[in-house]
Amino acid sequence: MAHSSPNQYLQQLEDAINGRDGATSAELLSFRHPHIASPKLHRFENPEGQCEQWFEQPYDEMIAGHLKCIQCVANHDFIEAYAYQSVVVQSFNKIFQSHKDDNWALPIMYAVTLDLRLFANNADVQLSKKGKGKPGEKLEKAADTLMGCFRICAADSRASLDDSKKWGMLYLVNQLFKIYFKTNNLQLCKPLIRAIDSSSFKDQFSISQRVTYRYYVGRKAMFDSDFKSAEEFLTFAFQRCHRASRQNKRLILIYLLPVKMLLGQMPKISLLKKYDLMQFADVSQAVIEGNLKLLNSAIEAHEIFFAKCGVYLIVDKLKIITYRNLFKRVHMITSSFQLSIEKFVSVLTFLDIEDVDSAEVECILANLIHQGYIKGYISHQHQKLVISKQNPFPPLSSFLC
Repeated sequence: MAHSSPNQYLQQLEDAINGRDGATSAELLSFRHPHIASPKLHRFENPEGQCEQWFEQPYDEMIAGHLKCIQCVANHDFIEAYAYQSVVVQSFNKIFQSHKDDNWALPIMYAVTLDLRLFANNADVQLSKKGKGKPGEKLEKAADTLMGCFRICAADSRASLDDSKKWGMLYLVNQLFKIYFKTNNLQLCKPLIRAIDSSSFKDQFSISQRVTYRYYVGRKAMFDSDFKSAEEFLTFAFQRCHRASRQNKRLILIYLLPVKMLLGQMPKISLLKKYDLMQFADVSQAVIEGNLKLLNSAIEAHEIFFAKCGVYLIVDKLKIITYRNLFKRVHMITSSFQLSIEKFVSVLTFLDIEDVDSAEVECILANLIHQGYIKGYISHQHQKLVISKQNPFPPLSSFLC
């Protein structure tokens, strides 16, 4: 196929389309298929005119766009490749919308929309190197085109599940999530989440698509500070991600670990070693021990990793649990239910926490009490923390994976 002539390629594609063979058609329109390496297709002249002779509209536009795109990729021009791939997807949308009673073309949609997103990303990179355009400009335009596909799928109201276009909804949502997270447009995820959650198909999509969906919805919940939901979605994604997909499981854990730690569930060292995530080892140890000095140094040591992954602010929030564990240790050492604010100041000063005074400690304690980490109240008159004699520090569960 890599050395096939244009006529051979067009004949195969015509046979696949006429036979409503979605899988073969998708391969012949995908950039993961060997035909894209064919020098004869790279030198194919006047693909528009040739496709008009082989195919009816808008099939001719879609296939000519694909052939032009192949030539652009061969020349490493991803800006033009993105433009032609946009034509491919827009032409496909016209075709797909005309298919009133079947969904055989879904595999084609999966192939051409994936390539559109990848070319848009590469186009943005090339534009950035040339000092042109704004960051994510092509990706945002690609998202608009993908939304056209999504609307066609979502609008299919036929009773027959087997032939429904709605089977394509979750795949498109996952593609859109990848764009929205890349371009930092997370607010656009909300209506898509509502559409999937209200769909009768939501538990029938393929497990791989559901794992990807829960991964992104979990990350969205994490950024919204809904850590219980984030834990639920990310745990689903981690547990059901294929065991052979070690890199994907590691990626999920990068977000699941800090969420679980915020909920008081610490990771085992064996888990961190297995997935090469020892950046969290000292963080976990510091939180357990209430060692703010160790926590600060661990965050500083791995600041670039946490920032690059987008979890720096989440990891930084672990300080509140570390304070809770530290103050619990002070209570256990003193065996007192009335703890001097000044005692906490002394402990924090010993741990090299700079510029700490009684007012700041009171603020920290107030937050701990408000969030339920400590049961008690602050006596401003006596400058003491008065804690409950029953379960003053509600227990934090252990992290078992």
